[in-house]
Amino acid sequence: MQPTFGAQVMGPEWTRFSLWAPSAHRVDVEIEGLEPVPMTHMGDGHFVGEAACEHGARYRYRTFLGDAPDGITVPDPAARAQDGGIDGPSVVVDPYRHAWRHSDWRGRPWHETVLYELHIGAWGGLDGVRQRLPYLARLGVTAIELMPVAEFPGNRNWGYDGVLPYAVASSYGRPEDLKALVDEAHGLGLMVFLDVVYNHFGPDGNYLPRYAESFFQQDRHTPWGPAIDFRHPMVRRFFLDNALMWLEEYYLDGLRFDAVHAIYERDFLDELAETLRTRIDANRHIHLVLENEHNDADLLEEGRFTAQWNDDWHNVMHVLLTGEREGYYVDFADNPVEGLTRCLSEGFIFQGQPTRGGQPRGTPSAHLPPTAFVAFLQNHDQTGNRALGERLTRLAEPGALQAATVLLLLSPMVPLLFMGEEWASTQPFLFFTDHREELARAVREGRRAEFAEFSAFQDPVMRESIPDPNAADTFEASRPDFDAQEEPSHAKWLAFVQHLLTIRQAEVVPRLDGASALGAEALGLDAVVARWCMNDGSHLVIAVNLGDRPAATSAFGVGRCLYETHEGVAVSAESGSLPARSAAVWLRPEPGDEELSA
Repeated sequence: MQPTFGAQVMGPEWTRFSLWAPSAHRVDVEIEGLEPVPMTHMGDGHFVGEAACEHGARYRYRTFLGDAPDGITVPDPAARAQDGGIDGPSVVVDPYRHAWRHSDWRGRPWHETVLYELHIGAWGGLDGVRQRLPYLARLGVTAIELMPVAEFPGNRNWGYDGVLPYAVASSYGRPEDLKALVDEAHGLGLMVFLDVVYNHFGPDGNYLPRYAESFFQQDRHTPWGPAIDFRHPMVRRFFLDNALMWLEEYYLDGLRFDAVHAIYERDFLDELAETLRTRIDANRHIHLVLENEHNDADLLEEGRFTAQWNDDWHNVMHVLLTGEREGYYVDFADNPVEGLTRCLSEGFIFQGQPTRGGQPRGTPSAHLPPTAFVAFLQNHDQTGNRALGERLTRLAEPGALQAATVLLLLSPMVPLLFMGEEWASTQPFLFFTDHREELARAVREGRRAEFAEFSAFQDPVMRESIPDPNAADTFEASRPDFDAQEEPSHAKWLAFVQHLLTIRQAEVVPRLDGASALGAEALGLDAVVARWCMNDGSHLVIAVNLGDRPAATSAFGVGRCLYETHEGVAVSAESGSLPARSAAVWLRPEPGDEELSA
């Protein structure tokens, strides 16, 4: 890859530097131990310079602006590493120094995917994650999804405040540590996905507005500030090159694109998918996953993006499990079981209907395969964006949560587990940062103000109990307690999840590629039955009752029971009554003509 941005090692002791700085009239690259090197303006704000340095050299750019005649020093926005975080110098990195031990790895097909989302810092950095890869392989997941690694301010952050999207956060480790993690994961048969943020930059350490003002749109804003201006070809190239870097230099198996609904230029997403599909070796399995509140089914057509995080699935399940109906759960509170049946039958719940704000959301999705949707009961957003970071183990009845987990892990949608979910962790996962004083105060006060409309936090005293994101204790409270797995109740849940994943790999995955939904029906107020036609003609049937009363059933037919939450559930359901807080799964190799009905 020939990058347009950053430092490129050209040979022994020779590096080319490239910066897009359309607001500057002059740029020098300042390399430690050498005289400043004036860069040549190549036109359109693009500056290039070369110097006698190599891998490991430390450097900064000095950009000369109309209001800064002596210049201001800035990090390289495309640096692959920083020495000491956002305030330290950028580091020249030769991306091809790593000797890959598993260079023949080509990935795994998407239908084999079971995602496990984790926060690198909470696991002790890249080396901490690498040490626990064998555990994840034994668990039965097939892919780890890393929350963002882009360099951010301070030593702890969710990663969504990144300001240097090419650089591996120095508090996590070095670029070679990430490559070592990916290499070892591949040796264990695990794919590695990375969450990337192309919709905004963090509030501290982003110097781009000074020397590249046209990088942003002043007339359009996102929740994080002025929108990135994807109308400009160089802005597009900056992010296209970034995506290619992760896939080509780090051999990642997939990317999850954060909140693409905050990208105003929809055609950039088309270009992104086309570029990555064209440039990456066709013999590799590369998976591109969206987070997109717009529920745009067209983006999930074959040859474009692989799948989308299905927030509709999570939201309606959360309402059924917890009874919560505030905030965005309002949209899912009216007859949630009907919403769930639509989700299981067609993918999205919102396919053009108006939300609580009156705006239509979504497009028809029934034609898409179930694997076009990533399902989850918990993730970093849905847990960490709660005021107190509670997990479902604190919010839902255990039997109902067990039944919901059966639906999550054995339905044809691609499941995602959030770290600790596999042993029913009761620890919170909180929102944490490490900002400087004034910004830290603003974030703390702003976060508490966000929850003022919620009934539990209308009292100012209660709002003061919301943990301070900037406090070190907030981060420490969010780190997984792996020793808790040894406690009997957690060990039992861990064995339960492992068993379900074993069933998924043995019974569901071989039949999944080409599967299609056959429909779902409500069984009262809290229960549903759904079925899918698998690629061998068999029917997968899942019945789930999240309520505290039995649900009437009829015409289930008889199939091979793959799993039931406790003995007798399947027989009882086949006989006309699905017990309270239970689930059962059947496989019917030779389906008859019976219809599932209440």
